[in-house]
Amino acid sequence: MAAPEYTLTELMAVVSAREIRDGEVVFAGTGLPMLGVMLAQRTHAPGCIIIFEAGTVASRLAHLPMSVGDPRVMRGAATAAGLMEVFTYVLQGGRVDVGFLSGAQVDRFGNINSTSIGADPRHPAVRFSGSGGACDIACLAKRTIIIAKHEKRRFPETVDYVTSPGWLAGGTSRRDSGLVRGGPSTVVTTMGVMRFRPDTKIVYLASYHPGLTPQAVAGETGFALEVAGAVETVPPTPEELRILREEVDPEGIFLG
Repeated sequence: MAAPEYTLTELMAVVSAREIRDGEVVFAGTGLPMLGVMLAQRTHAPGCIIIFEAGTVASRLAHLPMSVGDPRVMRGAATAAGLMEVFTYVLQGGRVDVGFLSGAQVDRFGNINSTSIGADPRHPAVRFSGSGGACDIACLAKRTIIIAKHEKRRFPETVDYVTSPGWLAGGTSRRDSGLVRGGPSTVVTTMGVMRFRPDTKIVYLASYHPGLTPQAVAGETGFALEVAGAVETVPPTPEELRILREEVDPEGIFLG
């Protein structure tokens, strides 16, 4: 089999970009979310609005920022305030359509752990950085997209600690807990794309990346993953790759 003409990072950036709709307000973090939202703005969603945690709203990026605090995020911004304003007036105010999240563990209901590994969080086997603003985004955005490396240890039946709530225990449990807005819609991984059933809120495999099989994805998942109906992920088009490489990240900061 010939090697693909794109990298896994490029594929995941393209898949992430395709999840964004024109006109949506997108809370983007460093790395793949930035690549995805910049690509979306230059293709099918020119009217999407980028929000950065450092305090900028509606940036029109000319160069890929190194982080959400890079001064380049301020280019063309409608507002350049601070973290407090973005999290209160924009996110808490219900104005964010989609937020990107990641973590050390993701379970079948889209709950994310970025706090600790081990049964007792007071005495963890491994300690991570914690939530930052991720819990706020998970609770308050209208939907979230999770980006993760696909390994069995990262997709357990139940996360060791719920840092950022997904669909909690499935069904209506999220709404019953008082989280009346949002929830995860998509999980983009290094092996495929997963989505959630409307009724049970259990994740299922929607597509597997070229060169893989549904069974290979299921084999790297720590819970029983439904794969029936999964199709191959649509590869990046030549134009999507050109924009990514020449306009979004010509220096190869994240594309390598």
